[in-house]
Amino acid sequence: MSSGTTVPTTVLRAEKISRQVSSPEGTLTILEEVDLAIAAGETLAIVGASGAGKSTLLALLAGLDEPSSGRIWLNGAEISALNEDGRAAVRARHVGFVFQSFHLVPSLTAIENVMLPLELAGQPNARDAARDVLSRVSLSHRLGHYPRQLSGGEQQRVAIARAFVTRPAVLFADEPTGNLDAATGERIIELLFDLNREAQTTLVIVTHDQAIAQRCGRIVRIEAGRVVA
Repeated sequence: MSSGTTVPTTVLRAEKISRQVSSPEGTLTILEEVDLAIAAGETLAIVGASGAGKSTLLALLAGLDEPSSGRIWLNGAEISALNEDGRAAVRARHVGFVFQSFHLVPSLTAIENVMLPLELAGQPNARDAARDVLSRVSLSHRLGHYPRQLSGGEQQRVAIARAFVTRPAVLFADEPTGNLDAATGERIIELLFDLNREAQTTLVIVTHDQAIAQRCGRIVRIEAGRVVA
């Protein structure tokens, strides 16, 4: 007889992943045998000192880079076993990104930036979907503006709209308020968590801001390439 309790699905799992790079001083270990499991719909903060390996871990989990050893599964696909084209295909289907420096295409308008991932995936009605999500982030009056015509906060809202428009299984945010003033950054974080709740997207945030980290359901701390909490 069922108890009615639903066991959360693991959307992201890393098994003993390490990352080494070559340097003039020899091989540097950036991450060492990290194990991590993230449930669907979870909010997770990755924290640690500068150089601890936070952004490297995010890049590996998102399939932007490949581990030197270990295995990673994203929404059921073992991305550590795929080549760059294979990882890109998984990212296009399951992943959204918000970066500190926005990463908007300067030659495209706000709505064209948001349409881009839908068009690359060959999805119909890209303009309507982009318009809807830009309305959700209160930018209906900025559809035809280029990034250079937008404030930092507006550019980050366009970036968030672009990240959410594909309804990703996982949204990765790397210091999403790092280039914003405190008041604008607070509004951006509110928006990220609001959209996360609405879409039931898993949210993984790299942040040095303890207030942001405390808002997440779980905090993972990295020190010298190892998970310590």
